[in-house]
Amino acid sequence: MSAAAAAPSSRDTHRRAVLALVGATLLWSVAGVVTRHLHHADGLQLVFWRSGFAALAVALVLLTRDGAPALLRTVRDGAAPLWTSALLWCVMYTAFMLALSLTTVAQTLVVDSLSPLCAALLGRVLLRQRLPTRTWGAIAVASAGMLWMCWHDVHAARSSRELLGLLVALCVPLAAAGNWVNMRRSAGHGALQAAPMFGAALSALLVALPAGALAVDAHDLAWLAFLGVFQLALPGILAVWAAQRLLPAEVGLLGLLEVVFGTAWAWLGAGERPTSATLGGGALILGALLANEMLGWWRAPLARRRAA
Repeated sequence: MSAAAAAPSSRDTHRRAVLALVGATLLWSVAGVVTRHLHHADGLQLVFWRSGFAALAVALVLLTRDGAPALLRTVRDGAAPLWTSALLWCVMYTAFMLALSLTTVAQTLVVDSLSPLCAALLGRVLLRQRLPTRTWGAIAVASAGMLWMCWHDVHAARSSRELLGLLVALCVPLAAAGNWVNMRRSAGHGALQAAPMFGAALSALLVALPAGALAVDAHDLAWLAFLGVFQLALPGILAVWAAQRLLPAEVGLLGLLEVVFGTAWAWLGAGERPTSATLGGGALILGALLANEMLGWWRAPLARRRAA
């Protein structure tokens, strides 16, 4: 009786984690279109202000929810999982914004979509997790969609600036995969909720000196505050909660939605019209995600019935 009662709760938790991560990817995806409407294109300045606002926002949420003593205990007891995650968030926050300032939104997002494969391989090696065949199949199909989208965009990157942007963007999926594995390994570690705050603070400090003059106009400051709060802080909190309840490969696959959402925002809001390859690749990615999740939800009750 107790096992039967626990099973729906587990399914509900998984479903909420999936929805939370989908919401996080939707918020993450607005970075490209907002960046295209800023007056300044200096990547270091953009990183500083966006990360600074994100650190303040997460700190405010944690202080309001838990209070200062609890936050101090979190810092004191965080240990390696907290600081590892903070460092990886720092790399993700910094590299993504710098890549957007060097190359196109589509190219940045396409490179970021390598995270499922990285997460699956790291999860297999470090966590010894066996992945279902459906998840490997979804990774293969989604990767094919990514390659389809990537083919035209990579060949379009003729300038050294764009090629540098692609290399900088490559840091994001590598750091993201490590972060998802770290959070899954540390599931239940409440201190990880503070990791986006410390990661954003480290990101702002990292670029403060190289950026030199940090002044931006009121228009850009307002948009960077929006990005810091709603594109970094809020989705970061959602992602930490979800990543502790999902397999790294699932997190990586759901994160591919950012490619689809971000490309759509850039098309609608900044005039970066996607090519037919981008649309076809996006369809493959969405199909892989839907198939993986639907098969998982359908097979879970069947497996329990067989076990019973």
